[in-house]
Amino acid sequence: MGGGRGLVVPVIRGAERLGFAQLEAAIADFAARARESKLTLEELQGGTFTISNGGVYGSLLSTPIINPPQSGVLGLHAVQERPVVRDGQIVARPMMYVALTYDHRIVDGREAVTFLKHVKQCLEEPARILLEV
Repeated sequence: MGGGRGLVVPVIRGAERLGFAQLEAAIADFAARARESKLTLEELQGGTFTISNGGVYGSLLSTPIINPPQSGVLGLHAVQERPVVRDGQIVARPMMYVALTYDHRIVDGREAVTFLKHVKQCLEEPARILLEV
């Protein structure tokens, strides 16, 4: 997230145990304190996985880089209308590139691609997240 002195990546500890409202509150708190340069060094260390949203800055595509000791980083990019073929016709549809970089010593490629496919499905059908399917 954009901080007072550049981009920062605070760590939401125990994120797997939090609900959507709790995650949103944690992100909002970090964002407010990042803008004021009030995050602590401890809040920026010890992450295992990063979600990076370069799309808010207009990024269309990039290759996220892992910060050790993290196991991976998911990069989300800007949504932009692009031509696609649907039922034999070229039509404009909103498209977004997603990129997953992961440490092959920790994460098997099959599981990584399965995860990325699930992320794609959730982005295309957000109700899946709420229904946990």
